[in-house]
Amino acid sequence: MKLTGGCYCGQLRYEAEGEPMLKAQCHCRECQYITGGAPNMFMLMPVAGFRYTKGEPKKFSRSDLEKPVTREFCANCGTHIVTHPNGVPGMLVLKIGTLDDPKQYDGPRMAIYTIDKQPFHMVPDGIPSFERVPG
Repeated sequence: MKLTGGCYCGQLRYEAEGEPMLKAQCHCRECQYITGGAPNMFMLMPVAGFRYTKGEPKKFSRSDLEKPVTREFCANCGTHIVTHPNGVPGMLVLKIGTLDDPKQYDGPRMAIYTIDKQPFHMVPDGIPSFERVPG
């Protein structure tokens, strides 16, 4: 699978190649900050197949956490592109809203971190839900 996308203002562009290891929605409190309150729709993709074709992202990791993730986003418009999860080598979390063709996502296969789910969050019927990440 080959995916292309970028940020809202166009200063960042990327290509991602490979098969998604996971298509999911995350309800964790951290994702709610990034999305403005909604669950975060994402695909877990191989790092080796990802590259920026235009621009360089700004990076952020919290210094107060034992195992922080690194978030990459556009320094101009703030669009969050990917997250590099700590403890998941070789994979990155690609944000669906940044895809040129979001239909390639075809919906989540599971909902994670539903322990933080808000009453107004919806989980599609028929997909497994987990309070945290399944083992």
